[in-house]
Amino acid sequence: MAQRGRSTGRQPGRPASTGRPQRTAPPPLPAATTAQIAAVRDVAEAAIVAAGYELEALSVKAVGRRHLVRVIIDGDGGLGLDVIADVSRAVSQALDAAEESGRQLIAGEYQLEVSSPGVDRPLTLPKHWRRNTGRTVKVKAGDRQLTGRITSASDDEVTLDVEGVAHKVGYADLGAGRVQIEFSRLDEVSDEDLQEFEDEEER
Repeated sequence: MAQRGRSTGRQPGRPASTGRPQRTAPPPLPAATTAQIAAVRDVAEAAIVAAGYELEALSVKAVGRRHLVRVIIDGDGGLGLDVIADVSRAVSQALDAAEESGRQLIAGEYQLEVSSPGVDRPLTLPKHWRRNTGRTVKVKAGDRQLTGRITSASDDEVTLDVEGVAHKVGYADLGAGRVQIEFSRLDEVSDEDLQEFEDEEER
């Protein structure tokens, strides 16, 4: 997570009965425009791709007197905390450099939040299945509901080990896969993924 801010002036108001000056809070920031979000996305995506990863999603939301820039990245080989921190710094530096060059990206202060997709992200593309090889998933395949471990994933099909039996299914016949948390393998699950799973269960 990275944070960048600009100073914001506050004007004193009419004195209160206590004799202390009142301060008028500045109005909340306006929502970012489509053009501003697109500009932020272009800069962030270039930095993410240069670092060897993919931009999965980006949103810009006004929260009080600052904007929250939320970035989700993905890539082969897993995304540890070190990767998230490195990419966060790269994106923050790229946004600062863009503004220093004269581009107005975001009005006021902003907070940058970079994270991985998490286990609650549905598996809908071949790359999603490939990056979760070795994990157990639940998915609808035609008229069947399968729960099995992903043993391989090509551009055309995925192979699931269901109780020792291999099932090869083409993506056209698959619904959205859902990764299942295996409590016997919690050491392989990040704290972030585990928290998302617990939040999902509570809902």
